[in-house]
Amino acid sequence: MATITEAYVDSLAPNAGAIKNGRDLVKKNSFPLLNVTEDGTLLFGECKGSGKDPYHCSVDFANEANPVFRCTCPSRQFPCKHTLGLLYASALGKAFATADIPQEIADKRDKAVKREEKNKEAVAAESSEDAKPKRKVNKSALVKKTAIQLDGLGILEKLVLQLTHSGLGSVDKKTLQMVEEQAKQLGNHYIPGAQAGLREFVMTMQEDGDREAVYTAAMEQLLAMRALTKKGRAYLEQRAENPDHPKETESTLEELLGHAWQLAELREYGRVQSDVELLQLAFMCYADQARGEFADTGWWIDLREGVIRVTRHLRPFRAAKAMREEDTFQAVVKAEELFLYPGDLGARVRWESATFREPEAADYARVKSLAQTSYPEVIKQVKNAIKNPLANKNPVLLVAYRAVERIGDNYILRDAAGKQLPLEDFEENGRPTSSLLSLLGEDELHDQAALVMFKHNLDSNRLSVQIMSIVTDSRIVRLLY
Repeated sequence: MATITEAYVDSLAPNAGAIKNGRDLVKKNSFPLLNVTEDGTLLFGECKGSGKDPYHCSVDFANEANPVFRCTCPSRQFPCKHTLGLLYASALGKAFATADIPQEIADKRDKAVKREEKNKEAVAAESSEDAKPKRKVNKSALVKKTAIQLDGLGILEKLVLQLTHSGLGSVDKKTLQMVEEQAKQLGNHYIPGAQAGLREFVMTMQEDGDREAVYTAAMEQLLAMRALTKKGRAYLEQRAENPDHPKETESTLEELLGHAWQLAELREYGRVQSDVELLQLAFMCYADQARGEFADTGWWIDLREGVIRVTRHLRPFRAAKAMREEDTFQAVVKAEELFLYPGDLGARVRWESATFREPEAADYARVKSLAQTSYPEVIKQVKNAIKNPLANKNPVLLVAYRAVERIGDNYILRDAAGKQLPLEDFEENGRPTSSLLSLLGEDELHDQAALVMFKHNLDSNRLSVQIMSIVTDSRIVRLLY
């Protein structure tokens, strides 16, 4: 079993309240009994509750990547504060007596092993050459849904053309109300990308400030929706003619058209890697008003390939209180299987089972060695990516720098060849980072690596970056959070 740290326990908690409540149980000495098995794979004990009888709680690390939490309390929160408290007691160095595994838990382990064996046999049978296809396409349902989607794309196309021909200067409050109403109607057409695009357009046009900047952003959104109608129609028509045609796996088109990727599907399409080690370089939670959800977003580096991976935990506004909120993660994650969602720079990843370890000096050295060193090459890569109207307009990359320099009121990153990347604080991120640079030491401003987010200013045709984190030989300095 890996060493249990406070940071690791924090990462398991569903929310900040659970963290506080779990820690408070330890502070109040609410555990009259703390036990651990000789092999260290099971923590179990008793915790004082509101009644006369204590709660029996345990955390089972028989499968280290997926610990099992058990408690006799009635809480619907998972993990509950009692099992979290049990882990905090271990992390904080409380004394645990060595004891035999309770028979009840031993029986449950045996059942779990048998279930796992059956699952492995099923997976092996599915992957054999003689196995039948894993999933059948309901062709009639697909054709019906495709017809509804094509109808929705037709509505979107007419609206975009109307707005473009009329001119953004003619868009008034009544027009925006009409666009909002159309966005609601598109909710019945299985194209969430179109619905979100229209809502973003409305919110952009409602912004105060420089109208030229507002019009530029709004026109870019119209261009993206126009691209979605063209590419979406061609793809859907092809799928309607041939329902067995493979899904699009090189872009986010399927997702924009409403497809929710299942892990089994990603495995079928070969979008999975084994035993990948990841280290989180930055984390930020933001509210996506257009989609009506919170996005807990982490940017990670693949320590083997050097690629920036992104995790995105989505919590709809109406269900956010009932869902676990993700947070900054400090440990190195070793994912047994890393599932790769379709997309361009910054495509989403996910894992189901993983183990953790504390980062070492060699990890930070590895991260720095993976940083891109040539700014002209980086700029070329970003420009090629954002040329696609449906691409992520704010790609994130890891770059090396010789120095962070201040020129007048602004900062720049300079590479080993003397080339520059201008630094800027992006208003949409809501958090400035340039002002924090003056707080860093001289060693952190020279010969390090920075995780940066790119932005293209259409009016000036200029790329700028915002520093999210700095990676040194001994730590990660998170500036954007």
